[in-house]
Amino acid sequence: MSTNIATIILAAGASTRMEGHIKQLLPWGNTTLLGNSIVQAKKVSGKVCVVLGAHLDEIRKELPLHTYWVHNPEWKSGMGSSIASGVNTLINEGNTPDGILIMLADQPMLTASYLSKLKSAFAEGNNSIVATEYPNGLGVPALFDKSLFPVLSGLNREFGARQVIMSQKSLCLGIDPMGKAMDIDTLLEYNHISRLQGFKHEIL
Repeated sequence: MSTNIATIILAAGASTRMEGHIKQLLPWGNTTLLGNSIVQAKKVSGKVCVVLGAHLDEIRKELPLHTYWVHNPEWKSGMGSSIASGVNTLINEGNTPDGILIMLADQPMLTASYLSKLKSAFAEGNNSIVATEYPNGLGVPALFDKSLFPVLSGLNREFGARQVIMSQKSLCLGIDPMGKAMDIDTLLEYNHISRLQGFKHEIL
């Protein structure tokens, strides 16, 4: 099976638990959390689309050069609408990929090495969805076959990627992230994960 995939990075959230900081722009190595996600995604995909919402003006100014992005004006309604926004953008461009990888901007421990595992499993062609294993089920990062694009493009606030995965359980394969699927929602979590990486980005 072909491995022509595109990636959608969901980065539309308002960072409401980050004590006034814009999570997507927090330092990570020599870039930002969002910048790191873009770098990792580009290593495994031919096309990367970043979906923005809150803090649009601040974030787009800090995007790496030549980053392809789309603004979801309905970002407040939930992650489902941001997924639909990204999928519809990619579909309307033509050159429909064989699969779309959906990932978040705040899981910096999931590098291109892990994304490559998802891609390799997807390329075997036995599953329409290859997703990340969590204690409470499967979730993103996850790769979706083009047969599911109509479902993804119609998502709304009450229906996101996890619900699609649950509804298509027989088509899914789960990949163990080996404890690296931690997401960052608070400054405490950010500081902790930064220290694990040996960075000196601590924000007090």
